[in-house]
Amino acid sequence: MKRALITGITGQDGAYLAQLLLAKGYTVFGLVRRSSTAEGAALRLRWLGIAEQVTLLDGDLTDLGSLLRVVAEAAPDEIYNLAAQSFVKTSFHQPHLTGEVTALGAGQMLEALRLQAPRARFYQASSSEMFGLVQATPQSETTPFYPRSPYAVSKLYAHWMAVNYRESFGLHINSGILFNHESPLRGLEFVTRKITDGVARIKLGLARELVLGNLEAQRDWGHARDYVRAMWLMLQQDKPQDFVIATGRTASVQDFCALAFGHVGLNWQDHVTTNPAFLRPAEVDVLTGDAAKARRLLGWVPEISLEQMVAEMVEADLARLAAPGG
Repeated sequence: MKRALITGITGQDGAYLAQLLLAKGYTVFGLVRRSSTAEGAALRLRWLGIAEQVTLLDGDLTDLGSLLRVVAEAAPDEIYNLAAQSFVKTSFHQPHLTGEVTALGAGQMLEALRLQAPRARFYQASSSEMFGLVQATPQSETTPFYPRSPYAVSKLYAHWMAVNYRESFGLHINSGILFNHESPLRGLEFVTRKITDGVARIKLGLARELVLGNLEAQRDWGHARDYVRAMWLMLQQDKPQDFVIATGRTASVQDFCALAFGHVGLNWQDHVTTNPAFLRPAEVDVLTGDAAKARRLLGWVPEISLEQMVAEMVEADLARLAAPGG
């Protein structure tokens, strides 16, 4: 029975990954940072019905000592580093914190791997935001990076540290350059979930309008369940590499609104307004991924369409808000 350690296990990707690994017979450990709101940390794990099947261990990406202890206790065959300060807007407000956790924290995790579990296979969660002001379309593993936010800069540091540790120490380290991936477990601060939550509230008569920022921004959106499957596939390969994971289909925020409102029989133009306060200081206008390498070497293809994902998210928010106490 394989053992896996997931940092960021209480987030969207961590929860779906834990569910996938448990289904494959893994023993799953998760790194959690203690806080005053720790009791609600396992909300997503409970939503998936797996909270009692994982072992949560106290630790912090900014504290190497705690990481060494957690890795020793978990004795993992595979480590998935998904933890980060991952909200782009917040990274502009808290750039130092974002750098400490998302950049230096990944470096601490790599050092814990090197010192405590050098035979374990390691996955680093890189991001399509690293492409930023895109230098070529679509973006592949060889496209130059041009980050446009403190979050993206931090992810780029972590990405190159992963490459350096792989090449310097011969460790089995893989980076997944994942394009945007969503689900009902996405945080409400992200635009896709903000949209589906807003649609549900308007449909149920709890709100009348939805205020957004840049409707023209275009992203390559996939489902988190498909993307965590790609993470696992990377660690099953003999040769560690970096992979772009994407659908190859780009849609705008406006397109996403049209799908979400259309799912409940509403016209998005009747309810959506914009506010410049929600714009980023430096915008990433369009991202489109080329996952040909993942298709060729991993046999990975996305199985859930954009339309299916949006419908699932809207239905989940409708059910949540209609429930007692929702």
